[in-house]
Amino acid sequence: MTKFIVTLALALVPALFFGQSAFDKFDGQDDITSVVVNKKAFEMLGEIKTDVKEKEVAKYMKMADKIDNFKMFSTSSIKKAAEMKTAFDAYRKKESLEELVRVNDKGKNVQIYMKSGNSSSKVKELLMFIEGGDRKGDETVLISLTGDIDLSNLDGLSK
Repeated sequence: MTKFIVTLALALVPALFFGQSAFDKFDGQDDITSVVVNKKAFEMLGEIKTDVKEKEVAKYMKMADKIDNFKMFSTSSIKKAAEMKTAFDAYRKKESLEELVRVNDKGKNVQIYMKSGNSSSKVKELLMFIEGGDRKGDETVLISLTGDIDLSNLDGLSK
C-alpha cells in the first residue's frame, strides 16, 4: 500500500507545475530583474476611457485587450544569462517557434521568434532574446509576449 501511495504522489507532482511558464523560474531570483504583466492588467488598460480621438491610441487599446501575458527578465550575471539562454533555446525548439529576426552586432545577439495564430496576421506568442555580450555589466534580456496579437493593428503605430 505504501508503494502505491508513493507512486501516486510521484505521478501527481508534475501536474502541480503544469500551468507554469517555462520562464517563471527566473521570477524572484536575486540577480534577475523581472517584469510580469498579466491578462487582468491588459484588460483594465483596454477599458480605460480616453478623450483622445487619435486612431493610434485606439489601436493600442484594442491590442492591449488581446494580450494575455508580458514577461521580461533581465540580468547582467553571466551565470544567470547562460541559464536564460539555455531555457530560451529549449523552449523555442520544444514549441517549434518560427524565427523572425536575428541580428548580431558587436557581440550582442538579438533573436526574435513567433508562434503563428489563426491567420497570417495573427500571432499567439512573440519571444525575444537579447544576449548582452561577454563584458561585465552587459544586460541579457528575455521577453515573452502571449495572446491573440493582430499584426495588422501594428500598421501605423511605428509612425
